Amino acid sequence: MISRIDLRGDAFPEDGIDRDLLPRAELDVEAALEKVRPICDDVKHRGTAALIDYAEKFDGVAIDRVRVPAEALTRALAELDPRVRAALEESIRRARLVHREQRRADHTTQVVPGGTVTERWVPVERVGLYVPGGRSVYPSSVVMNVVPAQEAEVGSMAVASPPQQEFGGLPHPTILAACELLGVDEVYAAGGAQAVAMFAYGTEECRPVSMVTGPGNIYVAAAKRLLKGRIGIDAEAGPTEIAILADATADPVHVAADLISQAEHDPLAAAVLVTDSVDLAEAVEKELQTQVAATKHVEDRIAPALSGRQSGIVLVDGIEQGLRVVDAYAAEHLEIQTENASAVAARVRNAGAIFVGAYAPVSLGDYAAGSNHVLPTGGCACHSSGLSVQSFLRGVHVVDYTREALAEVAGHVVTLADAEDLPAHGAAVRARFDWTVPGS
Repeated sequence: MISRIDLRGDAFPEDGIDRDLLPRAELDVEAALEKVRPICDDVKHRGTAALIDYAEKFDGVAIDRVRVPAEALTRALAELDPRVRAALEESIRRARLVHREQRRADHTTQVVPGGTVTERWVPVERVGLYVPGGRSVYPSSVVMNVVPAQEAEVGSMAVASPPQQEFGGLPHPTILAACELLGVDEVYAAGGAQAVAMFAYGTEECRPVSMVTGPGNIYVAAAKRLLKGRIGIDAEAGPTEIAILADATADPVHVAADLISQAEHDPLAAAVLVTDSVDLAEAVEKELQTQVAATKHVEDRIAPALSGRQSGIVLVDGIEQGLRVVDAYAAEHLEIQTENASAVAARVRNAGAIFVGAYAPVSLGDYAAGSNHVLPTGGCACHSSGLSVQSFLRGVHVVDYTREALAEVAGHVVTLADAEDLPAHGAAVRARFDWTVPGS
């Protein structure tokens, strides 16, 4: 069901781990660009009419408007299972606790008497938040997108999620209920690349946004890449992935369950175990057989995910080597199930989120740890962060100098301007004085 990669002994590359050695899904965003380009251009030129056509073509549903009526949001929350509502409210409460602490305060540095630089944090004016709705329903992604945007004090936000045939062309009612619960009243029945284009260009119903966030399929990722620059993006998030660094102290029942939990998202989902224990590897393989047989979504998601090239068990000679492997892999979700798990986790450099010990499964982070589950995938955790309040803030430097403070440094400014052969830069300083600036 799941393959093995043996990096023990001489097989371990001491001079650096080539990422191609490790399991990874094949995703060709560049190829998808050519498929989404005409879609985005069509939305740019035809607006709502194009979105209605794509709803019928891609989602198999006829709609006459894209914006979700306010009464549909109210009804969805009123009809929501009370247990689901309570779970969402707790997820929101915990997410607010964590994300509120991420707010950044303005800070002023006095460089010289009369000369200050203030770093001011300004929220993005308007954002588009994408919530997937293909194989599963993700009200949790509404929480993870909306809460940090609200805590950043973004002034205007809109949510898009694919129309569902089962629900008369509206997004899934649990997604609508989550929006209502969070006070988001601008929601659109639009999915895929066309939703990203709607946010970027605007339509008759939707004003354009400055930034688009949220996970999606390869076509959503390709549209983000295509339109980046016109809009800011969080990341080109691809299929989900979990890596588990474990030793002989790990419980194979826990490890197998956690691998399966991510494999059930998508046939391209990645599930990777890195261990120095052959006994654990064998026990996990047996547990996978047992647990997969007892769950849902086996044929269309879990089995192809676990057997695909993106998943595997990587054998290493020790936790030191294991740390090097998981840092090279840079997983979206990384679990540490080892002896002294906290100390091992503290040494990890590359991961979207780290889950420490036997009682912090990725599922906790997906819903109710308080952390954010919109995380970098495909190895991007080596340079990118998960969604946070900071994702929606821009740092603006405010420079405030008196005449005396400028005079003190004017000679250096003129000298550097001359060194770069930009005399007008120096002249802009000289123009402020009726005498030759000091040092010029």
